[in-house]
Amino acid sequence: MTVLDAPAPGSARAREPHVEPYDFRRPLTLVREHARHLEMAFGRLARQFGTQLTARLRAVSQLELEQISLHTYEEYVASLPTPTAMVLCSIEPSRQTGVLQLPVEATMVWVDYLFGGDGRGDDRPGRELTEIELTLVRELLEHALADMEYAFAGIIRIGLGVRSVQYNPQFVQAAAATDVVLVASFRLRVGEREDALTLMLPAEQMIAALQVADGAVATNPDDRRRVELAQAELVQAVAGVPVEVGVRFAPVTVRPRDVLALEVGDVLPLSHPSTEPLDVVVDDVVLAKAALGSHGPRLACRVVAVTEEIHA
Repeated sequence: MTVLDAPAPGSARAREPHVEPYDFRRPLTLVREHARHLEMAFGRLARQFGTQLTARLRAVSQLELEQISLHTYEEYVASLPTPTAMVLCSIEPSRQTGVLQLPVEATMVWVDYLFGGDGRGDDRPGRELTEIELTLVRELLEHALADMEYAFAGIIRIGLGVRSVQYNPQFVQAAAATDVVLVASFRLRVGEREDALTLMLPAEQMIAALQVADGAVATNPDDRRRVELAQAELVQAVAGVPVEVGVRFAPVTVRPRDVLALEVGDVLPLSHPSTEPLDVVVDDVVLAKAALGSHGPRLACRVVAVTEEIHA
């Protein structure tokens, strides 16, 4: 290929969009209104958290919310540095587990301030909290997180209690790998030091509470009509999406040497009984059972049973 033959930077190939699959059963996008309510709640928590740190450490402290996002727990853990302080918290009243994550060095600065130091801390790599330091940090965080119920009063009744601290994110099983979690990212300033901090909460209960709050707030007839219209349009749009439907026999196990030896005219016996219906599948999910038949000059299948999943 010569220089003249090379495609232009703005060619159609360069402008091809990147399509990512979207799982409607586990949405990883927040509704705009929900995101706004959460930003207000986490913003209140951040202000109270900073005030508590300032009072306890006697050093100017500020916690600022940067962003709120949804991830799977596996993605969240993969994004964290190692080592780091993962403070496991008990969520009341659901008894689920939340995680407050921050650098270990930041907690050392807190301990230094609590003992009357100038906030130098201890930045030795791999350093973990001693029993005395852990007791001090636990007490400090319990006071700082005590305003969780106040911050989320308009959304959900929730409280956080500190349980323990772990230092390797890969070994912490606070949730299943595929569970959707809500991650709030903050920027923490204590004196001259600045650190990144994250708070992870299970997303399912929080989103359900936001949806209930939406239903309670939308009492205006015009608001209800807009919500119903949006839901109807969404159902209509999803119902019109084309999908590929297949009819499948029972699978048969074949060795690689048999596959490589296949020639024209060979017969491959199937294990599917002739009296059993076939599976009707969409994206490898069985939706119905069907019997073979014909429709004019073409092969066809007649649906004889529908699985329970299609009505779930």
